[in-house]
This record gives sequence, structure tokens and C-alpha cells, in this order.
Amino acid sequence: MIGIGIVFLAVFLALMTGIGVWGMRKTKTLGDFFLGGRTLGPWISAAAYGTSYFSAVIFIGFAGTQGWQFGLNVLWIALGNAVIGAGAAWFILARRTRRMTQNLDAMTMPEFLQERYGAKHLKPLAASVIFFFLLPYSASVFKGLGHLFEAVFHIPYDAVLLIMIAFTGVYLILGGYFAIAVTDFIQGIIMFFGAAVMILALSGRGGGVFEMIRRVAENYPLHIPPSQQPSLLTVISLVFMTSFGTWGLPQMTQKFYAIKNEAVISKAAIVTTIFALMIGFSAYLTGAYAHVFFDPAGLPRNEAGAILYDSIVPSLLTGQLTGNLQLLLALILLLVLSASMSTLSSLVLVSSSSVAIDLYPSRQEAKAGKDRSVAMMRFLSAIFIVISYFISRFQISIIVYLMSLSWGVVSGSFAAPYVLGLYSKKVSKAGAYAGLLSGTALMILLFFLWGPGRSPLAASIAITVPFIVVSVVSLFTRRPEQAVIDRAFEGIRA
Repeated sequence: MIGIGIVFLAVFLALMTGIGVWGMRKTKTLGDFFLGGRTLGPWISAAAYGTSYFSAVIFIGFAGTQGWQFGLNVLWIALGNAVIGAGAAWFILARRTRRMTQNLDAMTMPEFLQERYGAKHLKPLAASVIFFFLLPYSASVFKGLGHLFEAVFHIPYDAVLLIMIAFTGVYLILGGYFAIAVTDFIQGIIMFFGAAVMILALSGRGGGVFEMIRRVAENYPLHIPPSQQPSLLTVISLVFMTSFGTWGLPQMTQKFYAIKNEAVISKAAIVTTIFALMIGFSAYLTGAYAHVFFDPAGLPRNEAGAILYDSIVPSLLTGQLTGNLQLLLALILLLVLSASMSTLSSLVLVSSSSVAIDLYPSRQEAKAGKDRSVAMMRFLSAIFIVISYFISRFQISIIVYLMSLSWGVVSGSFAAPYVLGLYSKKVSKAGAYAGLLSGTALMILLFFLWGPGRSPLAASIAITVPFIVVSVVSLFTRRPEQAVIDRAFEGIRA
């Protein structure tokens, strides 16, 4: 198994590196590096969105933690992700985002907010939030990969991190968004079929999908007594955070900027929804299957006896896919690797742009695509990857908590001023500032007051409250100059 897996891994990483070199030849300007020249069609756009959405965080962290704690209720998260986080996001946000960012000649979320509200200090503030608070999310992806490779190949955790950092950095730093989009399409195919094979193989070990679902429902109350089962509020907050939360994440909304034209949107929305249904249900159902393959005493634990939730799915896969099924385990490993590398590349690209485009050069230099801006993007991408490595290297918190902190702060900061700014001319500059600051402050405050265990609820509150704050503040403050509004809404009905 180890030999086959290493061969698969070597071929996969060589292919990704080759695409990075090829993409480098097509990357001449900053617009090429960050948005692929706004030339992407529906299939590649859908793959880019879907593969950025799902990573090792869902397959390792969320599937293991929520699958065990929630049982079959975890499938509500999968449904919410597909319907709200994928399909609805495309239909509600993509068209206006594509047109408005083109009207404003904006390439990044901070740049969009600055131009949309005529607020020159909003861009550096937003860029700082992106750079510092996407780091924990990136680290959580590395952490999930480390646990899986350690369990399957018995490669030391530190060595896994270094390998992933090296190859993610190579194809991203060389090829930029064009390379990311092409590799996302390939990785999306691997993810889709790998997820289907994974759930069918595991279901076959227990009598089929319906029999496995019946056994999960039967065992769940025996393993998790009713008094210890998560509340309805906890389930709703996780659905909300992981579904609506994507609406304010710059690495997700960037996919709308880069589409070729508005005709792409409907096809991309349908493809992304189908993709999300397959990935979400396969991942979360695998986590719930732990109630069939494990009893509480058999779960992986640390020396103190605490459950290692991040190790549940790796242990399940290595324990069940043995013998003739080991080839499938290698395929599933590629599935998780594909999901993670695509998410990492999007995170690194957006985070490095927060400095290279939004903070470092003048706006005119960035728009002109000066060579030093592209070089700075590549340099900062490398720096971001290295910092993420050190966060994941020292095993800071568990995956779910790292992701919740990142999503809560970043989406809480941007969702309200971004979404309301797409649809209403009445949102004021002061309202946009208030929304960004309130979302950031509220998530950080609640995270430290309530502790990591309630971070999904804290994130949901931090995403929701700024919509109220922006609306109320805008009622009592002046709108941007009419010229700013007219430019933003040109060709768009408010």
C-alpha cells in the first residue's frame, strides 16, 4: 500500500508542478496572476469554487468531530453547504460581483470595498484582516493533511508539512490563479470520484448505505447519551457558519471576479451545487460511520484519555480499507490531498494579494501590472506558506476551532458591507467601516469569552450582527458621493 500510495503521490505532485510551470508562461501581469485575466468558463469556475470550499478541514476535522458528536444530524451541514454555500452564493452574488468589480476595476475584496464606498482607509484595514486571520485557516488545512499522511504512510508529521508546503508553493508561486484554476479542475475530478468511491467502499463494509445509516441511528444514542448530544442551536450555528460564512470569504468571492462573462453563472451554479452535494455528504457520512466502526472505548485518544477527533477519520480509513481495498485508500488520500492543495492555493493567493495589491504598491502600479507587483505576490505567497507551517507545526488547537476563528473574523468583517453593497445604494461609508470593525471585534471577543468549544456559535453571531450594524449606521450617516454610486451600479438595478 505504501509503495502504491507513494507512486500515486509522486505522479500527482509532478503533474501539479508541470501545470505551475505552464501557467507561469501565461502569467504576464498582476491581473493574470490574481484573476487569470477574467477568462474562465463555467466548468473551471465551478471547480475552482468547489475545490476551494472543501479541504482536509472537512474530511479530517469536521467529518471526524461533527460526525461523532452529531451522528446523522451532521448531514444538515452537508445540505446547507450545497444549497446555500454553493448554489445560492452563485445565483445571488456572482452576477453583481462580476459586473460591479469590473465597473470599479477592482481585483480584491479590500479594493472592492474601497472603491464601492469611496473609503481610502478601508482597503488597508480590510487587507490586514485578511492577512492575519486567514493564517489559522491555512494552518488548519496543513494540520489535517499531516494527520492523514501520518496515519496512512507513517510519515512523520513534520515531514508531511514540509512536503505539502513545498509543492503547494511551487505551482502557486509559478503559475498564479491560472495554474490554480487548471489544477482545481483536475483536483475536482479526483475529489468527485474519490468521494463516491470512499463512501461506497465504506458502506459496503457494513451492508450498504441504508443499513449503515440505520446502524448509525441505532448506535448514536448509545455512544452519545441525550444529555451530551449537541443542542439544536449548535447544529444551526454550524450550518450557518459553514454555509452563509462563505459569502464573505475573499478566497471564495474571488471566483466570481474571474469568470469570463455572466453567461457562465447558471452553469457554474448547477455544477458547483452537484459537486458540493457529493463532497459534503460523502465526507460527513464517513464521519458519522464512526458510530458503526468504533465504540467510545475504541476511539483514538491521547495519553490523558481525551478523544483525538482529528484522528477519527484517518483511523477509520486505515482500519477498514485493508487488503484488496488498499488501492482505494491511496485514491482517497489523493482526494483529501486534492481538496487541501486547492484550498491552500486560494488562501495563499488571496492573503498575499492583501499586501502585494492592497498595501505594498500604489493603486496605479498594481492596475498596470508592474513586474515588481507580480514578484511581490510570489514572494508574499512563500512567506504566507511558511508562517502557516509554523502555526500547524506547533499543533495550535484542533482543526475545527482554527477554522471557526478564521471564518468568524473574516466573514464577519466582510459579509455585511460586501453583500449589502452589492444590492443597496443606501449603505454609507461609515456603515461599511462599522460592519467590518464590529464583525472582527465581536468574533475575537466571543471566541476568548466563550472558549473554542462555542466558536461556531460565536462565528454565526459575528457574521449576522454586522448586517444590523451596517444598516442602522447607514440610516444616520451620509451615503458615498453620487459619482461613486453611479460608477459602481452602472448597468445594475439597485
